[in-house]
Amino acid sequence: MVGNYIRFDWAMKRLLRNKANFGVLEGFLTTLLKEKITIQKLLESESNQEDEFDKYNRVDMLAENSHGELFLIEVQNNSEYACFQRMLLGASKLVTEYINRGEGYDNVRKVYSINIVYFSLGHSKDVVYHGKTEFRGIHEGDLLELTPFQRQTFNVDHVSQLYPEYYILKVNDFNRVAKSPLEEWMYYLNTGDIPDSATAPGLGQAREQLKLTRMSKEELDAYYRHLDNIVILRDNIRTER
Repeated sequence: MVGNYIRFDWAMKRLLRNKANFGVLEGFLTTLLKEKITIQKLLESESNQEDEFDKYNRVDMLAENSHGELFLIEVQNNSEYACFQRMLLGASKLVTEYINRGEGYDNVRKVYSINIVYFSLGHSKDVVYHGKTEFRGIHEGDLLELTPFQRQTFNVDHVSQLYPEYYILKVNDFNRVAKSPLEEWMYYLNTGDIPDSATAPGLGQAREQLKLTRMSKEELDAYYRHLDNIVILRDNIRTER
C-alpha cells in the first residue's frame, strides 16, 4: 500500500540531504531522543550500495549536531540475521574514524545508532528499543558512576552517555492508534501517511516537503520502481528460504 507521502528511506536518499529539509530529520531525532537536536551538517557515511540488493535494501545517513555528536540513521527493508552485529560494527567504525591519531581519548565522539527496520528483528513485544552501556557491580549490583571531576570535564552525568547508544524502530510491528509524538512518527514510517492531527516535531515539515504530488513524473516513476524492487527483493528472499 502506497501512502500520500514519500517513504522515509527514499526521502533520505533524495530529499533530506538538502539543508532546506533538515527540519524533517531534526524533528525525527528530537522526537526519538527527547531533546532538541539541531543538525550542523551531514557527513560522508559508508556506502551501502555495493550491489543491486543493497541498493534497495538499505540506506543510511550520517548527521552531526553542534556538539559534535554523530547520528547514524539506517533504514533496512529486508531481514538480516546478523543485524545486531552490523549495528555494533557501524557504531564502532564511527568511533574510530572520527578521532585523529594521537588525540586523547577524551576526544572520542558520542555516537547514536538509529535503526529503522521493516522486518521482525529478534523476539519482542515492544516496537521501539533503546540500548546503552552500563557497568554494574557483580557483588553489590551498584551502578558505576563518574567522579565529579569527570562529570565536569566531559559535561555528562552518567558513564553510559560516553558510549554509543542504539535505537531500534520495528516499523512493521506498529499497529496501534498513535497517541504520542513518537507513535505519530511510527505511523508515518509504517503507512506513508501523516494524519492532519499529527503534531510531532518534523511531521509538519514532512507534510509539506514529502508530498508525492511535489514529485515530477520522472521522479515519481523512479520512486515507484524503488517500491516495486523492495517487494521483489522480499519475495526473492522468502522464496530462497
